[in-house]
Amino acid sequence: MNDVSASHRLVAGAPDSPVILHVPHSSRVIPPDVRSGIVLEDAALERELDHITDSHTARIAATAAERCAVGPWQFVNQLSRLVVDPERFPDKREEMLAVGMGAVYTRTTHREDLRPADHNGQQLVERYFRPYAAAVTDAVTQRLEAVGRAVIIDVHSYPTERLPYELHGDGPRPFICLGRDAFHTPADLLAHAEKAFAGFGGTGINTPFEGTYVPLKYYGNDPRVSALMIEIRRDVYMTEPGGPAGPGLDALANALADLVGMASTAGAIRA
Repeated sequence: MNDVSASHRLVAGAPDSPVILHVPHSSRVIPPDVRSGIVLEDAALERELDHITDSHTARIAATAAERCAVGPWQFVNQLSRLVVDPERFPDKREEMLAVGMGAVYTRTTHREDLRPADHNGQQLVERYFRPYAAAVTDAVTQRLEAVGRAVIIDVHSYPTERLPYELHGDGPRPFICLGRDAFHTPADLLAHAEKAFAGFGGTGINTPFEGTYVPLKYYGNDPRVSALMIEIRRDVYMTEPGGPAGPGLDALANALADLVGMASTAGAIRA
């Protein structure tokens, strides 16, 4: 998969849907030439992928989309975040650089070497990160032009037990973490999510992960773009780390479909 156009895909939804389900971390695919720059042996790399991949989240999003009366759009990363992480800042603004996990990771979830310390990730940023960011931006622009607003629902998962790379992992680890942004997450969108995911044993806001993804073109300046991150604790739906999905996946898809339905109404837009 060396073709940049194949590194992500946009699955069309209903023409009048404002919702984009963004799934950035579900893939384990690493192109061979990128793999050659990773120092882990194959077995160790598979273990790292078990820990770092948001397994089955693309399936959750796709199943939810099938169950929506007004189908959302889906933007899915088809490459592992070990190639590039599209949700990091590609420069010194990124706090995860402190643990070697900026846009291009040099360290693992357990703070071991992933790439050589002197690795220059700029080539990967230009090859994969910037085209991905441009494509997401285009998808949001299309929703704004078609519907007048866009609602990005960022679909993630996270491990039950804190991993060493986590900078803010000492707080509560609820079954469902809702990441909100002060500018882009309206109160009613957050309330919709709390209602939709109420049946999983508890939700938390911005713990252990906070914020949500908005393309930089719109970040902090366009209130027509709403966004919310859904972080699902992995024991809700799968065997950790990196194991098969269980019956929780179907229930999560239903909850996500409920959220999409609520977010598709006019009430989801910022007042």
